Amino acid sequence: MKNIIKSNINGKKILLLFILTNIIYAIMLTITIPKVMSFTGGMKLLDMMPTGYNSEYVNSLLSALGSTGRNAYLFNQIPLDMVYPFLFGVTYCLLLAYILNKLGKSESFLFYLCFIPLLSGLFDYFENIGIIAMLNSYPDNSIILSKTTNVFSVLKSFFTSIYFIILTISLIGLVIKLNFQKRKLNK
Repeated sequence: MKNIIKSNINGKKILLLFILTNIIYAIMLTITIPKVMSFTGGMKLLDMMPTGYNSEYVNSLLSALGSTGRNAYLFNQIPLDMVYPFLFGVTYCLLLAYILNKLGKSESFLFYLCFIPLLSGLFDYFENIGIIAMLNSYPDNSIILSKTTNVFSVLKSFFTSIYFIILTISLIGLVIKLNFQKRKLNK
């Protein structure tokens, strides 16, 4: 896996993936999520609750959505959200690998931090599968399914947050390194 990542550290490829990933994300944020939320009466979608939810909230949300809203969730939001976790995982894995390579840290233990967005994407898929199951089984959702899906939602959010903290620190490190090199050349 490490060799696959290293062989794909290419600025143009990463930029293209970054643009594609964020176009998909923007479509979800501006079109599909608002469309589904228009049926909720102001309730947040499960995907958008980083600190989690309980089975009562799930049932209230699915009830508020109604049949049309549940279909919009299942057939408008979920299809894009089945593409996004893959793009997120790959793009942000490669972006961090690129930055670590520029920092000269691609052979250190820090390289394994590149797997964090892949974990986030994996938990996003598990979350989506749980949401699909709940949408399809409504009104007969099990508490276990709601709790399990909630765990996946929280883990997705946890790993995503950790990743962006690491990315920010890495970018700061890169800026410092580049400024140091620039000063050294100007002397």
